[in-house]
Amino acid sequence: MSPEEIAALPYRPCVGVMLINREGLIFAGQRIDTQAPAWQMPQGGIDKGEAPRDAALRELGEEIGVTPDLVEVIAETPAPLAYDLPHELVPNIWKGRYRGQEQRWYLMRYLGRDDQINIALPHPEFSRWRWIGADEMLEAIVPFKREIYAQVITAFRTHLA
Repeated sequence: MSPEEIAALPYRPCVGVMLINREGLIFAGQRIDTQAPAWQMPQGGIDKGEAPRDAALRELGEEIGVTPDLVEVIAETPAPLAYDLPHELVPNIWKGRYRGQEQRWYLMRYLGRDDQINIALPHPEFSRWRWIGADEMLEAIVPFKREIYAQVITAFRTHLA
């Protein structure tokens, strides 16, 4: 695809969840589809007709087995945040229909126990997980998502360790 064709593509409507524990550390999951270090927060697409907050709660269940009763929604970004995929990835992800993602981010406090987080699901996203600080989260994310993660951390900084 040419740069012009990619620039004409829309963004995929999406949500992201910064899940923090009682100490203000952030949930980070190592993507299962790569051996390279690629830690990220839970995220996913918004289904047609679905409210973004509902999508965020659904994604927590689908990706890490966390049910809505185990979280408290603390905040959300005032507007969606967008990022572009590297051009070489666009044709291979989401069937080449999107240039990147436009994400509504939610900050949620985890109220459960660590043993209630379950990444061994039917369609796993993560091979392992851990709680980390904001600076470590920024270093652990793939470079093309670093700027959006910096914006999310800035938006929610007062609640973080």
